[in-house]
Amino acid sequence: MTRGLTKKLTEKQMKFSRALVFNETRLTPRECAIEAGYDPDSSHVRASELRNPKLYPLVVKYIGELREEVQKTYGVTFEKHLMELAKLRDESRGKGAWSAAINAEIARGKAAGLYVDQKLVMTGNLDQMSEEELQEKMKQILEDHKNIINITAEENPSGD
Repeated sequence: MTRGLTKKLTEKQMKFSRALVFNETRLTPRECAIEAGYDPDSSHVRASELRNPKLYPLVVKYIGELREEVQKTYGVTFEKHLMELAKLRDESRGKGAWSAAINAEIARGKAAGLYVDQKLVMTGNLDQMSEEELQEKMKQILEDHKNIINITAEENPSGD
């Protein structure tokens, strides 16, 4: 029988799979192999082999099933996210924690796409412009935005 191509997972293979899935980002695959009882000296090789579908298809399948189960149980969906924020908002409101309630409601609105963050990136530096360039720039700004700015550009009072 070829290595890994068994009809049933061993206890070590199941322990490795669970350690790998439930400790994602906290333990390396090598550390998961050691935790499952594999020899520390060859654990990096074993961890690699156990994740190879050609060598250990049942282990790879089991890892996938565990990941799917974790995603279903703990995964964030749009609906779950909005419901959780609503729950936090309601609990906060019930306790009179208005700031927390408002923040939760704002977070719900952002998640739903009701808010759009806008950032304006300006280039250039006013310190590098001459007085003449600054006056010309101000005139241009006033002209470009005359429908929202209710003033008119004045000529230089000194007559320059």
